[in-house]
Amino acid sequence: MNATQPRLQVRDLQIRLLQGHGALPLVRGVSFDLHDGKTLALVGESGSGKSLTALSLMRLLARNARWECSGQALLSDDDGKTLDLLQISDEHMRQLRGERIGMIFQEPMTCLNPVLPVGEQIAESVRLHRRLDHRSARMQALRALEQVEIPSARQRLDEYPHQLSGGMRQRVMIAMAMVCEPQILIADEPTTALDVTIQAQILNLMSRLQEQTGMSMLFITHNLGVVAHHAERVAVMYAGQVVERADVHDLFAQPSHPYTQGLLACLPGRARQQARQTGRTVPLQDIGGQAPAMDALGPGCSFAPRCSACMPVCLSQAPAWRASAAHQRMCHLEGQP
Repeated sequence: MNATQPRLQVRDLQIRLLQGHGALPLVRGVSFDLHDGKTLALVGESGSGKSLTALSLMRLLARNARWECSGQALLSDDDGKTLDLLQISDEHMRQLRGERIGMIFQEPMTCLNPVLPVGEQIAESVRLHRRLDHRSARMQALRALEQVEIPSARQRLDEYPHQLSGGMRQRVMIAMAMVCEPQILIADEPTTALDVTIQAQILNLMSRLQEQTGMSMLFITHNLGVVAHHAERVAVMYAGQVVERADVHDLFAQPSHPYTQGLLACLPGRARQQARQTGRTVPLQDIGGQAPAMDALGPGCSFAPRCSACMPVCLSQAPAWRASAAHQRMCHLEGQP
């Protein structure tokens, strides 16, 4: 594969929930690239479509609902050949899931099987994808637990999820996702339920594993502080759309979409920095209003009702992309992105 070729190219991803009175758009035209050894952070408030995007790429959307997905998700192999994850058969996707694409889910206690030892749950993936016998798969599971730095790993193999702490359960989830050395890791808010100390340990662990394996990572979070330290590129989502894409340093230094500016203004660190610069107290800010209901989107910009820079055109016409070489935004405002 060409060094500049993305490992995964997502183009115009659309996800609609089919209901009796029509299709409800939940993800609208999302596009991004994942490169080997690099992390793309997908950020935005709850309900913006981040997790739904990840689940659609894994073909794990809830089966008790009717979905319509369109667009492309082109996965490249080492020879440069591509296949579309949205078009391949369910059987083919099961072969890829876990082997070439791994996922860490948001809440490990609801994703781990409570009646199976964690070692067996890790070994199951190895037996499926590597065709190993029970003993060899168990040894692979042990190595995976050691790789994620679980203490007394051999003992933990035979323990059940309820016997482990939250941090250990999250490490088990990482071990399950990494045991077959996937080319892509999707991490869906992997540290949300953890305290700050354990959160830092998990994030540093994921960074070390990425350096060792060269995998690409899609990191889904609403924590911009995490993004600043663990991603190279950022895509900001709002109401099912990506509204800004940029290098992480550019985004924090010069956010160009009003929604991104609002998110950064809410950070306590920003307030402290401004206070030091101005010599006076700077109150924390918030973004007024709330995200729109997806069944009540108007013809214009979805952020317009909450935007302090809203113009008449914002309410009547959807914005187009404004772009420089590495920084793009979807906004009517003039000037450089």
